[in-house]
Amino acid sequence: QVQLVESGGGLVQAGGSLRLSCAASGGTFSSYNMGWFRQAPGKEREFVAAINRRGGSTRYADSVKGRFTISRDNAKNTVYLQMNILKPEDTAVYYCAAVVVDYGLELTYARKYNYWGQGTQVTVSS
Repeated sequence: QVQLVESGGGLVQAGGSLRLSCAASGGTFSSYNMGWFRQAPGKEREFVAAINRRGGSTRYADSVKGRFTISRDNAKNTVYLQMNILKPEDTAVYYCAAVVVDYGLELTYARKYNYWGQGTQVTVSS
């Protein structure tokens, strides 16, 4: 069973950048497909990005496409989310998640993931 710990959140001005990290332990990291989700106050958790086990396939929400990049380093048991050109509407708690089964397009659905981190707060000021 894998444990996930996010880091890298913080306060940034609009137009700035942040890189989130999600460190995994307790499992074989390279066996897991990974996703990033976010939840703003009063809103449902929404998909941000996903990456398959080997890093050869990625998916993005339309709202972040071209600004965010998901990547992974299986040697370091870590998945990253590079966030550029941040906007106030990107403000949310960001969660990483893991699942063994590669659901393809359905990796955009939070319910497909078995394991979740505790989240890291990202606040973008205008």
